[in-house]
Amino acid sequence: MRIVSPEEAVAGIKSRDQIYVQCAAAAPSFLLDALVARAPELRDVSMVHLHTEGPGPHLQPAVAESFRHRALFIGPNARLAVNEGRADFVPVFLSDVPALFTSGALPLDAVFMNVSPPDAHGFCSLGVSVEAMHAAIHSAKTVIAQLNPSMPRTLGESFVHISQIDLACEVDQPPYESHRPEIGEIERRIGGFIADLIPDGATLQLGIGAIPAATAELLTHKKDLGIHTEMFTDAVVDLVEAGAVTGARKTRNNGKLVTAFMMGTSRLYKFVHDNPMVEMRSVDFTNDTHVIRSFQHMTAINSAIEVDLSGQVVADSIGFRMYSGIGGQMDFIRGAALAPGGRPIIALPSTAGKNGEQTRITPSIKEGAGVVTTRAHVRTVVTEWGVAELWGKSLRERAKALISVAHPDHRDFLTSEARRHHEL
Repeated sequence: MRIVSPEEAVAGIKSRDQIYVQCAAAAPSFLLDALVARAPELRDVSMVHLHTEGPGPHLQPAVAESFRHRALFIGPNARLAVNEGRADFVPVFLSDVPALFTSGALPLDAVFMNVSPPDAHGFCSLGVSVEAMHAAIHSAKTVIAQLNPSMPRTLGESFVHISQIDLACEVDQPPYESHRPEIGEIERRIGGFIADLIPDGATLQLGIGAIPAATAELLTHKKDLGIHTEMFTDAVVDLVEAGAVTGARKTRNNGKLVTAFMMGTSRLYKFVHDNPMVEMRSVDFTNDTHVIRSFQHMTAINSAIEVDLSGQVVADSIGFRMYSGIGGQMDFIRGAALAPGGRPIIALPSTAGKNGEQTRITPSIKEGAGVVTTRAHVRTVVTEWGVAELWGKSLRERAKALISVAHPDHRDFLTSEARRHHEL
């Protein structure tokens, strides 16, 4: 490992190179800024990553000829670039991302990462984001790191030895913070229905957003809950401190909070620093259906943009407009369905629009929208109006169940459409 400036670290990147960038709160902003400063001399550099926090300087229109993002999941800072055609979206299960690199399907010239400084044994921690980093590090020709003392030192499958790092620059910047979402009455009602479905001893996949946060608020009285998830937030810290999450009944990784990355406040990052309870793992473990199905009462909570009356779940797009990605939804929905006593949940508000004028329980999916979870995979759908159980139901029975959890203002329309299509 050679210590250089950020500018020197990226000096070897060439036009048409393909670079993987560490995701979420760990986005290596010093390296990105230094690379974008070279935009006039570069063309068609492919920037591969999942959702990243921060401004994403490589995503700006002014440098579109120099950098083209290849999105494995679309974050807010990449949404405009994808929908304007300045970036590309790759539909992929989160569990499959490491194999893209190790198989050579997406060859990497370099990887940018943001790690803790080496310990006495020469190991740096990937901190708040492990995701597909090990596969990228082993596959890339050049490994470039930010050595960052403000990066929490997380445990588990999070360590990279300095012998694996080619170039490193010393920086000091805390991981990006993601503050608690505002929880409204609708989210609390949805969270209440979900909490009622979760027994003591269940293992949870809890993601980011108002619905998972509201659900967590209503789980503090539960006992011996476990965490096995692709990501978690401050809500998990709340549950640990309340005594609800202990992991004592987990089938594997007993007593551990297992995750691939995390996003939250400085409180979360302090909690995970050197915490033996937290075990970071790659997404080909956290999101492996074989692993997920091994947990008793595995409960997966995932969101949707719309659900049609047959149960098709749209979660990555609004019509032709791309919004997010496949992510880990199918990994966890199928894994939880196969687990003993498992419960895969799709949760969403019943309406969209300023005044609830659009129903999110729809007669059919919008033109151009993509199905993330098929109607054969979906089992439980929750809105603020209740719980629709779809497993084993016919199309007619599904339509009836889903209409019952749609907003009352839209139920007559949905019933009429269902009858018109012979679904009722």
